[in-house]
Amino acid sequence: MNAGTRYTCGAVLTCDESMTVHRPGVVDVDGGGRIAWVGAGPQAPALAEGWTERRCDGLVMPGLVNVHCHSPMTLLRGQGDALPLATWLTDVIWPREARMDAEDVYRGMVLASAELLRYGVTTSVEMYFHHGALARAVDESGARCVMTPGVVVAPGWERFGGWQRQVDYVERMHARYRDHPRIDVGFGPHSAYTLPDEALRVVGQRARELGMMVHLHLAETEHEGDGVSARHGGASVPRVLADLGLFEGNHVLAAHGVWLSDPDIALLAGQDVAVAHCPGSNAKLASGIAPVGDLRAAGIPVGLGTDGPASNNDLDLWEELRFAALLARLTGRDPTALSAADALGMATRGGAAALGRDDLGVLAPGRWADMLRIDVSDPAFVPVLGPDDLIAHLVFSAPRQVIRDVWVAGEQVVADGSCLRVDVPAAATRAQRAAAALAVPDG
Repeated sequence: MNAGTRYTCGAVLTCDESMTVHRPGVVDVDGGGRIAWVGAGPQAPALAEGWTERRCDGLVMPGLVNVHCHSPMTLLRGQGDALPLATWLTDVIWPREARMDAEDVYRGMVLASAELLRYGVTTSVEMYFHHGALARAVDESGARCVMTPGVVVAPGWERFGGWQRQVDYVERMHARYRDHPRIDVGFGPHSAYTLPDEALRVVGQRARELGMMVHLHLAETEHEGDGVSARHGGASVPRVLADLGLFEGNHVLAAHGVWLSDPDIALLAGQDVAVAHCPGSNAKLASGIAPVGDLRAAGIPVGLGTDGPASNNDLDLWEELRFAALLARLTGRDPTALSAADALGMATRGGAAALGRDDLGVLAPGRWADMLRIDVSDPAFVPVLGPDDLIAHLVFSAPRQVIRDVWVAGEQVVADGSCLRVDVPAAATRAQRAAAALAVPDG
């Protein structure tokens, strides 16, 4: 095995709190796929014996972290457009998902993994079902994934048994992938409105006992929690979840967080709760705009998510970070509300923080070498008069074609824009056939 590789780059953007840029820069990656050293080229230590050196034109930066996905929904991309969320779910999505088997999930996730990697997303958080098939697809593509198998009581989910059986399944998946270097498992209770109180209480308890993350939908639409609140004397859904013990002692990732009141935000800030901001999906479904400024001001970790490709309709996190900045400025009527650096930070170190991970999102010693190489010779990067220009152009002007190479844990998985471990045309053909079959009702 190679002792390690030195990447000598035109520039290195670390995505640390200061958004440090080294021009030229060096990233040393050890044989185990972790960063050993990063800094300015002239300050690099002598190359260790047995190490190789690779010169990289352009800019190297951390891979993006997509903190809320249902990526196998590539098979459902664009279905049920222009419908309210409840109608979209009950009339279009859930009936199709009820017909999906493990092989369908595998086909959808293979295509999704290729899409994510080519967009420079090296880590995704996946809430879905048939996670053995999902994990097989992720493993084959070389991507990194946090799987949060769904626990839900909804039409079509009867085939997975009741919520108790689903909880047992999550625990088995956790044990199965405990030692996998790129796949982690958490609990995915869908939401307070699709589960009884006892299920949420049990998930909170089991997550504490096993040290597992909890990932759920929260306050995505204005009235989704009305029934829950009515059963609890008018209490808000975050208050109900806290009273049920879901937050206590757990790291919780709440997707969306659009309709959170000031007391709700204060409550989440007092717990270990992060928010996955999904501006594209929320806009497409007309769900609303999350109060990102208030969440960040309260000290709540905020990462970015695409949501599923059926409600977005892609897995392009660059689009999300651009949209997040524009919406924050528009709603606040403040052009300084969310800077380009802030938005890029939400997609990198912010995503890592939202997952409670200190080994992702920044190019720093000890972290995984999940990296991108950006071609800065593209006209979108003209002019560059200082480090801030590089970041601004990345966020607001660079086309996706500038993402040329991608590494996960030091292994190159995209080279010159092409996936190395996924046959994309074949994956697209298989996904098309599966999607066509799902669109035809049984009988």
